[in-house]
Amino acid sequence: MKRRPEPELMDEAEQARAYALEDFSEPNTHFIELLREFVATPPDDVQALDLGCGPADIVIRFLRAFPRARCDAVDGSAAMLEHARAALAELPGVAQRCRLICDLLPSAELSRDHYDLILSNSLLHHLHDPQVLWRTIAEVARPGAQVLVMDLMRPASAAWAEALVETYAGGSPEVLRRDFRNSLYAAFEPREVAEQLAEAGLSELEVAVVSDRHLAVHGRLPGG
Repeated sequence: MKRRPEPELMDEAEQARAYALEDFSEPNTHFIELLREFVATPPDDVQALDLGCGPADIVIRFLRAFPRARCDAVDGSAAMLEHARAALAELPGVAQRCRLICDLLPSAELSRDHYDLILSNSLLHHLHDPQVLWRTIAEVARPGAQVLVMDLMRPASAAWAEALVETYAGGSPEVLRRDFRNSLYAAFEPREVAEQLAEAGLSELEVAVVSDRHLAVHGRLPGG
């Protein structure tokens, strides 16, 4: 099925609110489980970076799981970050270890060679140029940094895309059903992601299929 890009930002207030209120506990819990599985060194007492943090659910889960870690969290949508701030305001012990950054990639707010761990969930398919993500990772990660990027993967057919929408968003508001469908069409295949990594000089990272709708890029960068 041919890729069909979607808007890069989820910056409509209705869209951001629906996304923040939706229960994404299953895939987000899966992300933390993958982090424990794929990351060779436990990410405790590290400086992490979450690219495309949205309403900060992954950030919160990560910082709760690893209470000595710190995380910078970037998103280009001011509407999304309003929900992130509200969620963090209820968790002062977590909030003091998190810095929210409203910016697009590449971002001048991110220091080069600075981060021990790079996280990203469901950003890649939003990008019209996927190299923006991979170049950012290469520039801001410390030598030997660990990486976990999870994203949707494009189904083989429109029929399979509709089946996934019904299975995972059948009871969701129409705005989320629409967005999930668009995201499936905008997602990349594992082969395409492997080609992106090769182009970016990040071939040491591996691509794995981790669910019926998700792929993960994981590994350690050279050096360190």
